[in-house]
Amino acid sequence: MGSGTGAAGGGWSRRRFVGALGGAAAATALPSPAPPGSGPGRTVPADGAAPSPGPSARHAPPGPAGPRPLYLGTYTSVDGGGTGIGLATYDSASGAVTGTGTLTGVPDPSYLAVHPDGHTLYAVDERDDGAVTAVRLADRKVLGARSTGGAGPCHLSVHPGGRWLLSANYTSGSVAVHPIGDAGALGERTDTVTHSAPAPGPGQQGPHAHQFVTGPDGRHVLAVDLGTDTVYTYRLDERRGTLTEVAQAHTRPGAGPRHLTFHPGGRYAYLANEVDDTAAVCAYDASTGRLTIGEPQSTGSGPGTNYPAQFLVTADGSFAYLANRGDNSLARYAVEADGARLRLLGTVPVSGDFPRQIAFGADGRLLFAANQRSGTVSVFHVDAGSGGLRLAGEPFASPVAVCALPL
Repeated sequence: MGSGTGAAGGGWSRRRFVGALGGAAAATALPSPAPPGSGPGRTVPADGAAPSPGPSARHAPPGPAGPRPLYLGTYTSVDGGGTGIGLATYDSASGAVTGTGTLTGVPDPSYLAVHPDGHTLYAVDERDDGAVTAVRLADRKVLGARSTGGAGPCHLSVHPGGRWLLSANYTSGSVAVHPIGDAGALGERTDTVTHSAPAPGPGQQGPHAHQFVTGPDGRHVLAVDLGTDTVYTYRLDERRGTLTEVAQAHTRPGAGPRHLTFHPGGRYAYLANEVDDTAAVCAYDASTGRLTIGEPQSTGSGPGTNYPAQFLVTADGSFAYLANRGDNSLARYAVEADGARLRLLGTVPVSGDFPRQIAFGADGRLLFAANQRSGTVSVFHVDAGSGGLRLAGEPFASPVAVCALPL
């Protein structure tokens, strides 16, 4: 949490290490909301596997037998970091990962996403002069970068319609929208909004936008801000690419919300609160875009300091997983009451240090965890019946691994 030395200067920002006190609370159910309404880089040959949506709860249909692509985010401006976007493949049956090279020319690509059509990869350039970069997957050609109008972009996502890229600037506490052309390249941003209210939460010096995603209805986009303890809902004008704020949802002071993940039913979401080490079930009203945040509950972490990072939900909505940095575990929850309740089942050691991000493989049978401090990616088999996780061999070494994007 917090801002500090920018990546462009070669140092770790405070956000990259984070520091806070932890807490926990019991599980809770929420009342049912209203139903949903209506610079060039080195290129590496493509591997030929058809990509699918990025690090989210959505699973593509199983692809053809053989290796599938895996892209790895890192920091390039720190000691021991990578030199660009890591390239690898994984076996969808065994979970074995094989490195295939690096795509250079993208600075500090700490978070990655793919276009819904599978043709273009997008990366944040997490620097003081923040930018987003597009890469054509067919030949790994860097299509260029565009300024986010802010500092320290740490998250991005593609609107399901495929025409807009959404990004969150952590250091400057703002969110940005960029148009996506027919060939996947980015245009100049169409809007940037800085979170100016409410005031920063306890221990925070300003707003810190940590995530920017589209709601299940497609008309609303939600920005999670750790600095203001707020999730902002905007209406996205899909013709002009502009944002209009329509709602705010507030956590308890000092929670430090980081990442939000929706249940497949579209009426509930799960929020990871980084600063106070809690999770929360949220109700979502698609007709208004309004989010209602429930009571904090346990992340399953032990007595030490812990920073929950990211939720995943299985495609059938039966189980949820939370990455715990510090505790170095993956919490497993049973999803009950059609998404309104999470019941903690236990935790599994992540076999790495500081799991910053997690993602499902193409068919949902594998879970990938990017472990920042150990510089590894752990792969787990997911049991569809019990939600159990089983480690698939030794973790794969990847410098300062902060994002794993299996396609």
